[in-house]
Amino acid sequence: MGAGAVANSGSTSGYAHLIDPNRKWHNNKRLIALNAWILLLLITSSTNGYDGSMMNGLQSVDQWRIYFNNPSGGKLGLLNAIQNIGALAAYPFAPYISDGLGRRTSIFLGATIILPSQSVGMFIGARFLIGFGLTFAASAAPLLVTELAYPTARASLTSAYNSLWYSGAIVAAWTTFGTFRIANTWSWRIPSALQGLPSVIQVALIWFCPESPRWLVSKGRNEQALETLAYYHADGNREDPLVKYEYEEIRAAIDLDREVAAKIGWKTLFSTRGNLKRVRIILALAFFSQWSGNGLVSYYLNRVFNTVGITSELHQLLINGILQIWNLFWALAASSMVERIGRRVLFITSTIGMICFFIMQTVCSAIYAQNNNKGAGYAVIAAIFLFYMFYDIAYSPLIVTYTVEILPYQLRAKGFVLFNFAISLSLIFNQYVNPIALDAIGWKYYIVYICWLAFELVFVYFFVIETKNRTLEETAALFDGEEVANQLAGTAGTAAVDEKDYGSSSHDEKISKA
Repeated sequence: MGAGAVANSGSTSGYAHLIDPNRKWHNNKRLIALNAWILLLLITSSTNGYDGSMMNGLQSVDQWRIYFNNPSGGKLGLLNAIQNIGALAAYPFAPYISDGLGRRTSIFLGATIILPSQSVGMFIGARFLIGFGLTFAASAAPLLVTELAYPTARASLTSAYNSLWYSGAIVAAWTTFGTFRIANTWSWRIPSALQGLPSVIQVALIWFCPESPRWLVSKGRNEQALETLAYYHADGNREDPLVKYEYEEIRAAIDLDREVAAKIGWKTLFSTRGNLKRVRIILALAFFSQWSGNGLVSYYLNRVFNTVGITSELHQLLINGILQIWNLFWALAASSMVERIGRRVLFITSTIGMICFFIMQTVCSAIYAQNNNKGAGYAVIAAIFLFYMFYDIAYSPLIVTYTVEILPYQLRAKGFVLFNFAISLSLIFNQYVNPIALDAIGWKYYIVYICWLAFELVFVYFFVIETKNRTLEETAALFDGEEVANQLAGTAGTAAVDEKDYGSSSHDEKISKA
């Protein structure tokens, strides 16, 4: 078995010569408007990040621990895992809403479910509903981001989606820090209630956001798709070569996918060699994103602190708040570099760095446990920050980007739901097992993650394919062979060139001639 394949990239991209170098997001009103709509979609990830950080912070709040009778072990695991159990309940329906009724409808439905959950009296019941509603929104939002974005910004914006998990985490961490001194249950009820704020914004604005051109073409609404591409990507010019290329490539890819999708549904994910390669990578990245040791810090940071002698409520909440800002910085920095550095290099570098600093965390935790060395305890905190720096350069920005870009349109919603389903399973396992294991064997539990991280490195080296500087259709075709990629690029390129020759003939006539 050789090293992971590296796809052609850079100047070989079929659309690179069609990009207007003078059209930048900051000097073009319509690109500014498009990116504003994309920002509305990106806050879906903030809602998810808010929950993880909030639950981390609440475990350090005395009023919360007293209210729930100092939960530990399985009970604490249930309080954390119930949102993902709610998410599991929604996964069978999410792709059909996203593909059948549209990306915007799915986001609207999810946001409207999240809103009334804030009034549910039982904490566990509310978290179940949040997970259920969030699945619909989170299954569609990144798809709409990647299908709307201007080609040169697509990778960075899609990578920013998962990176903005930390924006919600920051708000939650500092809200919890600001309310923990309240001497009643509002010390934890206020952070819980604020989780619904992003959903209020999405419910109010989502219907003004453009729909996915790919979804519109799949439903036969070709004129509307072309109009959307032209309005946002070329200042309304339907004759722009880039718009023609994008439109024709979308049509060619969807027509190609429809031939298979019309015959089989979910089985398509497992019916060809290319799709099996996709599923293998998607499932691996889903589990890697939660089983790299980050699950210990994401949901049980206070337990990690307690094992190294940092027991102050104030110090735990303060470090949690600073850590989320640190994470957001590195995740967004990496998001801006994914097209320059490449996915494969980032994944390999990230995994090597995580191994090094998780070993450091393990060694320092062991020294503290044996000698009660305060310096070793502080070194654990430094190791956590350095571990997350490397986690954030790949597993924060790229897991969503890589998943949605390697899937063809007809499988994108289903494949992304499979990805999210695997994440929920891994989280439920983490949230139940981690507190039990930490109580039982303490720092020795970290050794399990060191072994797993070594396996991750082997996997990403052999199986992660480079995809930078390609359109969605070109990237998806990599797994089905270069012939398919060339076919899509050739169809789009020929149509774009032929359009010039057909003059004022009708649009459908142009396509049939191409």
